Amino acid sequence: MLFEFVMIFTRWVPRSAAGWTITVFGAMAALFGVVGLLSPATVQASVGFGTVGPDGRTFMAASPMASLNMGVYYLVAAATEWRPFFRFTVPFRLLTFTVFTGLVVTDVAPGGFAGVAAWEAAGAIATGLGLWRDARRRTVPRTGRAS
Repeated sequence: MLFEFVMIFTRWVPRSAAGWTITVFGAMAALFGVVGLLSPATVQASVGFGTVGPDGRTFMAASPMASLNMGVYYLVAAATEWRPFFRFTVPFRLLTFTVFTGLVVTDVAPGGFAGVAAWEAAGAIATGLGLWRDARRRTVPRTGRAS
């Protein structure tokens, strides 16, 4: 039984530096999603939203659900070592950083939202560095492309 547990567990452990960054982001996104679904006021306070009306409450339910789903997607990608997904996340997380920062700078979003932007940038940089590190550790095939 212990052997079976170890075999199942090792299947889900990331096998690369980039995989670890995707796993951490996925786990945190899923956790934040669960927290937001259970306690929308926690999310509301953490990003600095004031009193929200009915439309705001809808967003406060939809956003954590999206976070939970995204977290699961990231965890599945990490468990399967889906490297094209890892590469795809880097520019789009930087785009998210740019958009969220723009919303804060233009006073469309509260200042607390800058933390979300910073988290996206840090994740993009960490994954980019992980991909770079992984590529340097691998043998480059004759096509000149890293595997």
